[in-house]
Amino acid sequence: MEDEKGRIEVQNERSDKEEVFTKVVRAGKRTYFFDVKSTRHEDLYLTITESKKRPGKEGKMFYEKHKIFLYKEDFEKFTEGLREAVAFAGNGVVVNTATHEEEDTVAAVAGVPATEFSDVDFDELGTR
Repeated sequence: MEDEKGRIEVQNERSDKEEVFTKVVRAGKRTYFFDVKSTRHEDLYLTITESKKRPGKEGKMFYEKHKIFLYKEDFEKFTEGLREAVAFAGNGVVVNTATHEEEDTVAAVAGVPATEFSDVDFDELGTR
């Protein structure tokens, strides 16, 4: 196939091998695609795509997509950050996933009340 400058484009022979794994997650009006792909040098990376159906011009629907490329060297830090953000969104308390300790000061700085805990004496629970 020729491009606009008359150069012949060579089809990438690996295009069918590039995608190694796909996980599709349907969540309400959005669909998330987690695609593991391989580079020419056989290094794996992850793409995360959010797809949402939207009305376009003249009433025709189209898919709005947002994509993140995540490389192997960033997997651990990204996963840790995601876990902390999801935990905070769920209960308003930041938990450092490396130490599993609550970071109440971060919640306080963010203006979100930290969950209150009381000391529990297991002797008070009794036995059955």
